Amino acid sequence: MIEHSGRAILLDIEGTTSSVSFVYDVMFPFARRELDRYLDDHWGDDEISPVCELLSIDPADKEGKAQLRAEALRLMDADSKTTGLKKLQGLIWRSGFESGELKAHVYDEVPDVLRAWNEAGREIRIYSSGSIAAQKLFFAHTIAGDLLNFFQSHYDTTVGSKHEDTSYTAIAADWKMLPREILFISDIVAELDAAQSAGLTTALCLRPTDTPPEPQTRHAGITDFRQVQLV
Repeated sequence: MIEHSGRAILLDIEGTTSSVSFVYDVMFPFARRELDRYLDDHWGDDEISPVCELLSIDPADKEGKAQLRAEALRLMDADSKTTGLKKLQGLIWRSGFESGELKAHVYDEVPDVLRAWNEAGREIRIYSSGSIAAQKLFFAHTIAGDLLNFFQSHYDTTVGSKHEDTSYTAIAADWKMLPREILFISDIVAELDAAQSAGLTTALCLRPTDTPPEPQTRHAGITDFRQVQLV
């Protein structure tokens, strides 16, 4: 059990609100499987232009589509957090979520706890390497229904790397909160170290059925959001 007296809670997604295995075993394979179909159907659309720009692909080049495909597969193979790849994956996932083929996993207690935190006057935001558009799709189409309204805002890698303390400083400034008022919950110690360096309060999420325990750290540990006591 940990106590939090601040007004804000910042959440990671995979390994925190939701299973790592859903992301890696369902969402990533879906994006790889549907990549060619998406590029064939949407090449030349306005939504492709920002992806091409981020990945330094010229959409006017006759080989542009093939270059984008090759670069996307290379980045997928490397499990890259590159903003361009994340934006492209989000565009592909949209069709899966909207068709109902994809329904995002969330842990059992998450919907009730999010509601309780909101009712207690806490503001909740998401910070994930996935694009903001993908985050919104994810929480609007979960196995527990539409949870999107529980979140007041979202951040992705456009604010900076999750391993850099400057990213969390920027989030606190955007939020107009003192860093210590924000509790950041993640399953990744390096992210928590960066957040703590920026002055945020931190909690290490150790979902027992999802990931092996991290080495002992200076971050308080929880296995369930119900272990966060608001004071």
